[in-house]
Amino acid sequence: MEVAGDAVVSKAEQRARRGILAVNLGLAANVLLATLKTAIGILGHSPALLADGINSTSDVAYNVVVSVFMRRASKPPDYEHPYGHSQLESIAALVVGSFVITTAIAIFWGAVNNVYDLLSGQGDFGGATITALWVAFFTVLLKVGLTVLTQRIGRQTENAAVLALAYDHRNDIFSAAAAAVGIFLGRAGYPWVDPLAGALVALVILRTGVEILRQSSADLMDTVPGRSLARQVSELLRPIPGIRQVEEIHAHRFGPYLVINVTIGVEGTLSVAAGDAIASQVERTLCQNIEFLRRVHVHYHPAEISAVPQDRAGADRDRCT
Repeated sequence: MEVAGDAVVSKAEQRARRGILAVNLGLAANVLLATLKTAIGILGHSPALLADGINSTSDVAYNVVVSVFMRRASKPPDYEHPYGHSQLESIAALVVGSFVITTAIAIFWGAVNNVYDLLSGQGDFGGATITALWVAFFTVLLKVGLTVLTQRIGRQTENAAVLALAYDHRNDIFSAAAAAVGIFLGRAGYPWVDPLAGALVALVILRTGVEILRQSSADLMDTVPGRSLARQVSELLRPIPGIRQVEEIHAHRFGPYLVINVTIGVEGTLSVAAGDAIASQVERTLCQNIEFLRRVHVHYHPAEISAVPQDRAGADRDRCT
């Protein structure tokens, strides 16, 4: 069974365009925020805002990396990559997570040193300017909008890199809010709270980096929703006439796409043509009901001979696109 090529290409192109749109919006916002927060953090004497500005600067760097990876991920399949280049999205997410963790560690140690200097009387920080506070509030509002938009695009496209950026935008809300609280209390006569807020910002950023690495590593390690997917496939195949039993279900992930291998038992007296018709119905059923399914391999053999090696019994069928 062949799915219309134009429809598949159109859907893939739309997905790629939406993902790149999310990356470009995040890149533009982070360039603005990195410039604004770093400058005001220095001129306005706010360690917390400066730490958040450094975070935004790193955001710009890995936004560029993700943009490059995602453009390459949208390339069509070729001889060496028959399933396409979609796994580059997971690699891009891995790069994002690494950047996030590195940034968090640098911000944390810098903030801890500032807190120590102030509490030991070695620092002379006297509170940030009101402009720093307004920049922190502006960051919160902008990142709320970006988080909502990027999460929506990431979930609709199941793009690991876009979801990683959405997590980073969400963390920026917390980091900017912590910076705002630190600036406010620093101006109120508690100067050590401002750099302490920078340290808390770093911990939030670190947690996000670890979560991004965990999810992207799971994709690269071929982790799939095993039980739930097997249950779904079994339920879809149960009504198909001629299938005596569903014996094995395996799946492989390629970026957001899935390739499913299924072994079914059929009546041993069926002709090859009848078995082929059942296999074709399996392909159509799965391709029509499982989103982001790229290809199906169907292996069938007589149900009574359950121990026959898969490479010698029945026939293999595969196609979705």
